Amino acid sequence: MLSFTGNPLDRASAARPGEAWIAARRAAGHFLPFWQMKPLLTSQGRTAFLPWRAEWEGRTTIFLGLDSETPFFAVDLGKDEPAPELEGEFRDMRAAAFVLPKRETAIAGQAKALLDWHERHGFCPNCGHATEVKDGGYRRVCPQCCAEHFPRTDPVVIMLPIFGDECLVGRNVRFVNGLFSAFAGFVEPGESMEEAVRRELKEETALQVGVVRYHKSQPWPFPSSLMLGCYAEALSKDFTIDGGEIVEARWVTKDAARRWLKDEVLDEMRVPAVIAIAHYLIRDWVRG
Repeated sequence: MLSFTGNPLDRASAARPGEAWIAARRAAGHFLPFWQMKPLLTSQGRTAFLPWRAEWEGRTTIFLGLDSETPFFAVDLGKDEPAPELEGEFRDMRAAAFVLPKRETAIAGQAKALLDWHERHGFCPNCGHATEVKDGGYRRVCPQCCAEHFPRTDPVVIMLPIFGDECLVGRNVRFVNGLFSAFAGFVEPGESMEEAVRRELKEETALQVGVVRYHKSQPWPFPSSLMLGCYAEALSKDFTIDGGEIVEARWVTKDAARRWLKDEVLDEMRVPAVIAIAHYLIRDWVRG
């Protein structure tokens, strides 16, 4: 199962607009603290859900959902002040995804994505007035112009070009330690998923692509994306990297990719991390 998927919580969307219902859930809630957008983890590598504390009053708090009627919330404890003195450790979300159980990774990812959105949308983009949190954190309302604002998810295509028994992987200028991965880019307005795949590959590698096949998706809370994993059938092996965003690309055979996944490094290429959908695009292609 992909990291950040398999969230077990019932988000209770029909009940969330009731402020009294949210208040009642808060009274019995379990709260996951975040500081600098890092979740609090126990020494055993689990999410540290805590009872409500009076000093958290006024902090951004969001309802995550119910698990067997137990309500779960997240609370943002800021980023500029010193770390709160709580038992446990505030861990970067990427690092946390390597140690948390899958279901807890999904819950923490949901919390981070929502808290990130609230941190950046405290003021109305329509009139500039401060907005208010509603529906347990799934809506903000402007009391000045009555505009409503909802948490957003940005679709991103991530694709592995295939030509016969080979796949093309690339190294982004931001990647370190020899990391090679699938290609990716945001879906632009007025664009289908397939069109975005073809455009991104043309821009980054000048690769001509035919059939685009959707494989699977993954929530990616950095800050709030939905990764749409695809395979793209290349019409030839000819490519030219853009030299700006992509600084190197290589065709890799299935046999070499099997060794790459097993050893994690192949000809100084480091394989994508197991928490990323790019890893599974390569793995599932090799197994197919």
